[in-house]
Amino acid sequence: MEALGTIETVGLAAAFEAADVACKTANVELIGYELAKGGGFVTIKVVGRVAAVNSAITAAKAAAEKVNRVVSTLVIPRPAGQIEPLIRNAATRGYRPGSPVVETAQDPAADIEPDAEEQAGDQSAPARRITRKKSAPKPTEAGPQPERPAEPATEPAAADG
Repeated sequence: MEALGTIETVGLAAAFEAADVACKTANVELIGYELAKGGGFVTIKVVGRVAAVNSAITAAKAAAEKVNRVVSTLVIPRPAGQIEPLIRNAATRGYRPGSPVVETAQDPAADIEPDAEEQAGDQSAPARRITRKKSAPKPTEAGPQPERPAEPATEPAAADG
């Protein structure tokens, strides 16, 4: 690792904005994020070349400040090997190269079916297609309504004359 960059924000939305802009601005790898206990602080961690990390963190700070408060930023060129456990640890959430992608909760009415390439045994293409289950029509909350009897027809009264 040539450089470590961190940006600490208040709130997850500002942190997501920072991570998105950092990754789009320069060639950096997103390590993940950590949540602080109390205060709503979220720290985003990226690694890459020193110049790339510097520009990524600068752009991330400018973007995150538009969403919420940025508490601090830090770029460490050539971090010491002893701090590796602080960088990549169990508290770090999100992207980890070589690990399975973190999947979000799916719609319970969705089935995941393997792509045609996957069915053919090609494990290099992990793409999946999501199909929806057809559900039965939901009954109304009040249940079926009884039919109203037809009102008896009344004949017009004869005019006195």
